[in-house]
Amino acid sequence: MKLEKKRKPTTDAVEIIHRRHYEGHPQRMAELAEAEANDTVARKIYALRKRAGLTQQQLAKLVGTTTSVICRLEDADYQGHSLAMLRRVADALNKRVELRFVNANRNPKVA
Repeated sequence: MKLEKKRKPTTDAVEIIHRRHYEGHPQRMAELAEAEANDTVARKIYALRKRAGLTQQQLAKLVGTTTSVICRLEDADYQGHSLAMLRRVADALNKRVELRFVNANRNPKVA
C-alpha cells in the first residue's frame, strides 16, 4: 500500500485554484503553460516598444507591418506568434531573440 503525502493546507487563492482545477490534469496544465508563454511574449514586446519610446504605429512601420499586427502581438490572448515575426520585431528594436529549451520536469533528477 502506497502512502500519500499530506499536502500542507493553504489559504492562497491561486494555489487553491491550481490544486482544484489544474493539478492532475495534464491537458489543462499544457493549456496553462501555453497561455503563460503567450502572455510573456506579449508583455515583453510591449515593454520593449515602450522602453524604445515608440507607438504601435511607429514600431509597425519599422517592422514593415501594420499597427493591427503589433496590437495582436501585444495581446496576451494571441496565439499566433511566429519566430520570424519575433525576429523582425527584435531587429527593429535592435535586439535579438534567444530561444531556450528547459527541463519540463519541475523536479529534474540529477545525473
